[in-house]
Amino acid sequence: MKQHSTFNLQFSTTIIFLLFLAVLAVPVTALAQDAEPYAPTDDEINAIAREMFCPVCENVPLDVCGTQACAQWRALIGEKLSQGWTEEEIKQYFVDQYGARVLSEPPREGINWLVYVVPPVAFLVGAYVLLKGLRSWRQIEPESTPLVNDEISDDYVARLEDELRKSQ
Repeated sequence: MKQHSTFNLQFSTTIIFLLFLAVLAVPVTALAQDAEPYAPTDDEINAIAREMFCPVCENVPLDVCGTQACAQWRALIGEKLSQGWTEEEIKQYFVDQYGARVLSEPPREGINWLVYVVPPVAFLVGAYVLLKGLRSWRQIEPESTPLVNDEISDDYVARLEDELRKSQ
């Protein structure tokens, strides 16, 4: 009887072990299958293309331009995205090929940083000058007429009356 229970225990252990191996084998076979390549959506492509300019047209964003060159660039962006490139890597690729003029926003390096600094500084300086001007205009008092001496005005009135009498 003892032999029969040992056999059942070994048989049960073997079954459990085989089931465990079968459960582990399922994910491994799923991973072994070829994964479908990533296909970026048009929105993902246009999100990058929106920040770049057409190489042919002047100042036309890449996402709305209808030229063949832009279509090829958008296809290239999609290809790079499907290969796992990041947005910054793709932009850098185009900058390396065509220069920084393809970017809608100049890189913040070199003399380009002035584009980001000068307008706010000019605005602040202009606001300061305007504020100072308004304050100084408020403080200026209107010119007052000098007070006329009563004796002089009386003499003047008297001569004026004499002249009027003579002319009548």
